[in-house]
Amino acid sequence: MLDRLRHIQQKKETAVCVGLDPDPERLPTPLRDGRLLTDAVREFCATIIEATAPYAAAYKPNFAFFEALGPAGLTVLDQVTAALPDDCLLIADAKRGDIGHSARFYAQWVYENMGFDACTVSPYLGRDSVTPFLEHEDTCTFVLARTSNDGAADFQESCTCDGTPLHRHVAQQVAEWSTDATGTAGLVVGATAPEALAEIRRDAPTLPFLVPGVGAQGGDPSAVMDAAATDDGLVL
Repeated sequence: MLDRLRHIQQKKETAVCVGLDPDPERLPTPLRDGRLLTDAVREFCATIIEATAPYAAAYKPNFAFFEALGPAGLTVLDQVTAALPDDCLLIADAKRGDIGHSARFYAQWVYENMGFDACTVSPYLGRDSVTPFLEHEDTCTFVLARTSNDGAADFQESCTCDGTPLHRHVAQQVAEWSTDATGTAGLVVGATAPEALAEIRRDAPTLPFLVPGVGAQGGDPSAVMDAAATDDGLVL
């Protein structure tokens, strides 16, 4: 997986990951008026893909926006992913997190049924909630470490008993888990916390990072690359 990502980034000279978050309330009026919502979402995503394909190393559909449309939304998600270019990674922004037995079926759905290359997961339930995802060969499981949302500090800046911030403890644990994983482990680290980004890169020097928060949330892409991009540590 890392070799494939590195090849894509070098060939296209980009580290851009395009999020597909089709909020019905924010779709352009001409797309919404007089149409089924599923059709509007499909066309909106198709327009984004067409405009960004030359510049994208990956696409990241947010499952919530498609699942909210009901069964038809999953059909739209399938159609959108089928339309993505071959020279990009496909990341499921699903943020799954459940006990091991349940996680196995979430992983099966994302990687085997839907054909995604990568998935975001929450580590709150511990190693057994992440391991089923890491058992899938030629995939990358991005574990939430320091996220980009306003409430991230509520828990992620709390310290463990030895004084280590929780986001760094997560990164250290995932780096350890990655050593015997079949698939690739990565970390989600938000662009809105550049100091944490640099610290986590030191904790996990070779893990790929998925870095949301550039753009509307105010993250600086140059600061992200300076803090996290290394020869061994890829960034999206």
